[in-house]
Amino acid sequence: MKADAIKLDGKAAGSVDLNDAIFGLEPRKDILHRMVRWQRANAQQGTHSTLGRSEVSYSTKKIYRQKGTGGARHGSRGAPIFRSGGIYKGPTPRSHGHELTKKFRKLGLKHALSAKKAAGELVVIDSIDVKDAKTSALAKMVGSLGWKRALIIDGADVNADFAQAARNIATLDVLPSQGANVYDILKSDTLVLTKAGVEALEARLS
Repeated sequence: MKADAIKLDGKAAGSVDLNDAIFGLEPRKDILHRMVRWQRANAQQGTHSTLGRSEVSYSTKKIYRQKGTGGARHGSRGAPIFRSGGIYKGPTPRSHGHELTKKFRKLGLKHALSAKKAAGELVVIDSIDVKDAKTSALAKMVGSLGWKRALIIDGADVNADFAQAARNIATLDVLPSQGANVYDILKSDTLVLTKAGVEALEARLS
């Protein structure tokens, strides 16, 4: 399929051919959902921890005699039944990540790109070369183009001057093609691909 390309100043920059097998799929919510869950699960630190009965700081001495008190036969103040006692089967540090095959992850990225194209939220630009790395100048360009929360994906390497200028713009994220992922693509309001980014993504996903 054909897609119009623009320059950073908004002027036309010809057109680019998009691979239908990558940008023309019917987006499937179940695949995108599984991909987002996989990414977010892998991002969890899993450092949650509680103290068990053997870890709380209490004496191991029997708290009162076995018989004659009229109460239950307790032996330790660190038991879960007592206030400040150990937690029974509480959370411990662990990994929340799970596996997804490379084939499925590649398919998920294709559906994410197709979802943006189908929603009219995909923009192709000629390049992100800027004359000077000025944040104020780039912010004006982005504002004039109407990009509210944009993700820009460049080729194998991101233009250094552009990355420096975009560093302090909160609504702009810049990634190389190898860093393209489903969660960031779906989270953005506008997905911006450079021509080099399109070529790199098609080479990666073909």
